[in-house]
Amino acid sequence: MSILSFPYHEPRVGFWGKKTVTLNFCEEDYVMSYYCAEVCNTVTNILFLWLGARGIKACLKYGHPAIFLVTFIGYIIVGLGSTLFHATLKYPMQLVDELAMIYTTCFMAHATFAYARSAPFSIALGAGLVGLAYFITARYYETKDPQFHQDAYALLTATVVFSNIYIMERTLRPALKAREKKRSPTSQVPSTRESLSQMWIMVATGLSVFLGGFLVWSLDNWYCDTIRGWRHQIQLPWAVVLEGHAWWHLMTGIGAYYYIVWRIWIQRCLDGDEDKFRLYWPSVFHLPEVMSVNDLPSARENTKRQ
Repeated sequence: MSILSFPYHEPRVGFWGKKTVTLNFCEEDYVMSYYCAEVCNTVTNILFLWLGARGIKACLKYGHPAIFLVTFIGYIIVGLGSTLFHATLKYPMQLVDELAMIYTTCFMAHATFAYARSAPFSIALGAGLVGLAYFITARYYETKDPQFHQDAYALLTATVVFSNIYIMERTLRPALKAREKKRSPTSQVPSTRESLSQMWIMVATGLSVFLGGFLVWSLDNWYCDTIRGWRHQIQLPWAVVLEGHAWWHLMTGIGAYYYIVWRIWIQRCLDGDEDKFRLYWPSVFHLPEVMSVNDLPSARENTKRQ
């Protein structure tokens, strides 16, 4: 040990007692704190709480459809469940985390497939998704098979993402082109090409971050013993950068946020509101947000000058 680093505690039974979870990741138990089983995997869930609150604030401020407000609430519940899961290693908290992931994705499925459909269709779709969520919940509770949960979540997420890509190209692009032809040449509304290019870059960025997180987590699982050895050699606090599941939280949290905002922007454009709202995303280092054109930084600057 040096003045710049200190060793891990030996793994032990901590404040919350014997673990009851069916999954235990590569971060060792209670090696950083007696009161928190997996400190890095717990703390990184703060990102979900922050981004969820940011999303809820935007939904309320700009009047985005209520389904997205509910989705961001679900997103926060995923973060809270994961926080309690990793802090306590108790099975009920594991279920809150994992099942909230399924339910939140079902909200996104409803936002995607119920758009512009009749009330009876929306009700039937909602009932079908409730039934699907119930089946996944019952099956997972019975089998306690993490692979089943992971496959169900991956299939639901892929269905929503690829469906929105299809909608973006086959429905939204023609609609934007048709409205673009009717606008004045001096219109400040971005062209169809500019809007769709920005969406595609956003999709690529969100998927890359999300899948990158999955890759890091997979490597953490496959080479856990080796990585644990490296951590003990490097020692705290520097070794926390090798906590792969914590990186999964950060990267998938960002990726999921991107894909919720992406769907909000698709829906605003499908509504024909691209003249009232913009996807404000100046760079990949800035979180995207669908906001009123009056709240864009350029609009605020013009208002100040006047």
